[in-house]
Amino acid sequence: MQDMGFSCRIPCVKPLLNNRQHQKRLAWAKDKKDWTAAEWSKVMFSDESKFCISFGNQGPRVWRKREEAHNPRCLRSSVKFPQSVMVWGAMSSAGVGPLCFLRSKVNAAVYQDVLEHFMLPAADQLYGDADFIFQQDLAPAHSAKATSTWFKDHGIPVRRGMEAISLWHC
Repeated sequence: MQDMGFSCRIPCVKPLLNNRQHQKRLAWAKDKKDWTAAEWSKVMFSDESKFCISFGNQGPRVWRKREEAHNPRCLRSSVKFPQSVMVWGAMSSAGVGPLCFLRSKVNAAVYQDVLEHFMLPAADQLYGDADFIFQQDLAPAHSAKATSTWFKDHGIPVRRGMEAISLWHC
């Protein structure tokens, strides 16, 4: 098979986006296209990601040619309830904060607890007394009124990011 140009690879996973989601992402990118490095250096990015462990460390493999990465025959299927762990993290140009392994679903109360015990210490370590902007996606726990109040009470400016974008795939 290698003589015919095929090699064994892990299939890429692609998020399914509708037209509205494409437009929102494009608008977000256009809004920030002229930001300077100094502006971006004040942003602390955060996200939760679910790491699935159903297929071992590397997942299933497929035999395909290089240009066939997104061919439906070369994509992997997913199961409805795979074994997984949810991890929250934050990073900026100043460094990386600690990871938080979440044992329950993330609602507003759980998220605020993560902010209190993981984000605040990380922001203090990375920025000290300097101003920063906290970037998060539009997950319900992030946009809840109680969470917005939490940020206001702590004097932390928040920038809403694109709808959740997973950076953990090809």
